[in-house]
Amino acid sequence: MKPIIGFLAENGSPLCANIYPCLSYHHNQNSMRLDYALFTAPGSVVNDGRFRYHSLFDALLDSVYAAVEKVGGSSVRIVVSETGWPSAGDPVATIANAQTYLKRLIQHVKGGTPINPNGRIETYIMFDENTMPGAETQGHFGPLAKRQINT
Repeated sequence: MKPIIGFLAENGSPLCANIYPCLSYHHNQNSMRLDYALFTAPGSVVNDGRFRYHSLFDALLDSVYAAVEKVGGSSVRIVVSETGWPSAGDPVATIANAQTYLKRLIQHVKGGTPINPNGRIETYIMFDENTMPGAETQGHFGPLAKRQINT
């Protein structure tokens, strides 16, 4: 990772990271709260030393910030190149959860994270994956979700 981060730093280029709390939650439902993944936790859920996390999105993004910093990339800007929540294909992939996640995300990215509290988070929302092979949820980030989620 160090050569890639060095290259990005030398060229003033961002590192793009896909941040999908829905996938982390899907694989860890027995040990993770849904409200933590959906930005709806009423308070701190995870305490990591001096950092307190109310959302899984922040914890995932801060893990990227920490890894990049560790290899000397403090000047490298992180861009969330994909995020979203599927609207079908899994018990927690519902239109209501997708709507909650996206509405809360849009408000949340205007601020920062516990590690990087002073800035907006450049973020791109995934929608058009309706032809992607793989898990059933992959096809439900697309046009159906776009039409039914009013953010």
